[in-house]
Amino acid sequence: MDAFSDPDAVARYADNPPRMVPGYADMQRMAMLLLAERVPAKAKVLVLGAGGGLELKVFTESQPEWSFDGVDPSAAMLELARQTLGNLADRTRLHEGLIDNAPEGPFDGAVCILTLHFIERAERARTLQEVRRRLRPGAPFIVAHFSIPQDERDLWLSRYAAFATASGIDRVQAESAKTGIADHLPILSPEEDEALLREAGFTGVSLFYAGFTFRGWVCSA
Repeated sequence: MDAFSDPDAVARYADNPPRMVPGYADMQRMAMLLLAERVPAKAKVLVLGAGGGLELKVFTESQPEWSFDGVDPSAAMLELARQTLGNLADRTRLHEGLIDNAPEGPFDGAVCILTLHFIERAERARTLQEVRRRLRPGAPFIVAHFSIPQDERDLWLSRYAAFATASGIDRVQAESAKTGIADHLPILSPEEDEALLREAGFTGVSLFYAGFTFRGWVCSA
């Protein structure tokens, strides 16, 4: 996650997800709608990996009565989130750090988008447990991140690079991103991701989004 401390990388952040993640805007909107199915009108929502503020902006614009606590380890990315939110920031409290730096809650729902793939398996399992502990019983939790079959890892990462290139990312940059992801991200298979959610105590784990190398699930605390 060192790139998220690089000012140039932070400045470019908002431009990249829509070009690298298939259906990125729709996935965010689906996450909002899945929360809205079950949270109260004045919901209190936890956003893990809130740096950049892209999903927070979608949620705050769509749900004017919700309030948010956002957590991210990068101070630079949290500052970008503040800039992204602008005058909507008054409904969001931002916290620098990991899940342990999040308020205890209880929260009516939680979201973690494009974040868990940065976290090693054992720490990911603990993080999921800590998210669940902060949720009200039955509260929805929505996750989306890299998740690919491990026996076809190279193939799927090549498809990731091809999609980025087709979306306007420079081919050299896309291939460099592919190499960095292959070397450094502890990506799990969809089966492993679902198993970790269940092991953390979540129920009703259901796939709601699949876009090439990315998967998204909704479940209940």
